Amino acid sequence: MRKTITMLAFALIAASANAETIEQRIAPCLACHGEKGQSETENTPSLGAQQAPYALIQLFMFREKLRVFEPMNEMAKPLTDDDLRLFSDFIAKMPKPVAPGENGDPARMQRGQALVQQHRCDTCHNPDLSGKENVPRIANQREDYLAKTLAEYKDNSRHGYDASMADVMAPISVAQIADLAYYIAHMR
Repeated sequence: MRKTITMLAFALIAASANAETIEQRIAPCLACHGEKGQSETENTPSLGAQQAPYALIQLFMFREKLRVFEPMNEMAKPLTDDDLRLFSDFIAKMPKPVAPGENGDPARMQRGQALVQQHRCDTCHNPDLSGKENVPRIANQREDYLAKTLAEYKDNSRHGYDASMADVMAPISVAQIADLAYYIAHMR
């Protein structure tokens, strides 16, 4: 699977090399992350309405291999600083992801909401979890991606640009991660 993603990334880079408009240049990104801001690709984040400063930092980290995921490292490698700003500004203007059609299991929603409040997620990420500045929008993010990312912060296999997420995730159990991801993905 990883080899297929890497091959796709190289093909998309080659196809976008001659692109001129931002819409043409960002098309390879949207093939995985969703044309309308909402990813339909497993474990791949939705980028719609992501905070521009956060997106800029993440693209920089991928380009400089401070955050390692080979397809993203290859996609970001040729980008200039101006490109990074252009892409992050474009992402911020995309439509925000929407909650799944169903309302969600009330018990899981209640447990997830309690965790958000208890661990003060709504302080850094805003009460509606829309993010701010270099803090990401997490509201209505893909549930699988949220669960994976939160687990990686907990086991310290994903490093942010500060240690705050590892500290926040330390007391949260695996079952609680599932409820937290479920709640955030299903927010209305």
